[in-house]
Amino acid sequence: MELGWLSAGIGAGLVVIGAGLGIGKLAGSAMEAMGRQPEAISRIQVAMIIAAALIEGVAFFGLIICIMLATHAA
Repeated sequence: MELGWLSAGIGAGLVVIGAGLGIGKLAGSAMEAMGRQPEAISRIQVAMIIAAALIEGVAFFGLIICIMLATHAA
């Protein structure tokens, strides 16, 4: 019973770490691209926001799966 909560907590932590790394790499690359091509800032920002939303969506899905596994194990 308690191992389900432990594994869900570890899984949620890994999901959050992965999403944080992905968004960090995305933002760093976008800032570098904006510095190289200032005239393309608006297009880069739109692409960055869409990609960040997709990353957050996958992270949210992973967290929901972890919660479902934890409550099912209880």
